[in-house]
Amino acid sequence: MSRVPPSGTADLDGGAARTGTSWADVEVAVPDGGAARTATSWADVEVAVPELAARVRRRFTARTHLTMATVRADGAPRISGIEVTFRDGQLWIGLMPGSVKAQDLARDPRLALHSPTVDPPTDDPSRWPGEAKLAGVALDGEGTWFGHGPSAHDVVETGGWVHLDVREAVLTTIAPDPDRLVIESWHPGHGDRRRERT
Repeated sequence: MSRVPPSGTADLDGGAARTGTSWADVEVAVPDGGAARTATSWADVEVAVPELAARVRRRFTARTHLTMATVRADGAPRISGIEVTFRDGQLWIGLMPGSVKAQDLARDPRLALHSPTVDPPTDDPSRWPGEAKLAGVALDGEGTWFGHGPSAHDVVETGGWVHLDVREAVLTTIAPDPDRLVIESWHPGHGDRRRERT
């Protein structure tokens, strides 16, 4: 598998090249015959909540190895190591040939990603950079749900890249009062939210 995701944008949005920081809307066919919805790219998150998106991205790029959750054939969760990259307004996920996580996504494209984590500093927990989570649906290069387009078999067999239709972005940090967690989140169509938990 190439360690570099596809470059350029002309083949990813039906031929229209992307300019600036926004990403052309991609219509996603719902496999159960329901109404199509518009996918949310990483660039869309950056436009909607730029400060939160920047902090989430810093957590995801702080180290190379992340954690991804997928759904097994029996419906149970699977946790796997994963590497991602941000490119061309998308978050790309690399899949090795024959990997079980690729097979999981071909059956059910839902996934969740967790950033690398470090322990909070004992002398000042509020300096902890936090942990980030993203959840959504894997899309192939044509912008359809992975597993419901023609490229899924090739990716499962030979490896390749999928990108994330972002359904949720979450950042958890510690407040200056170290007894409180701060949870900032964003969902497309619902906006951002900040909660504190003791």
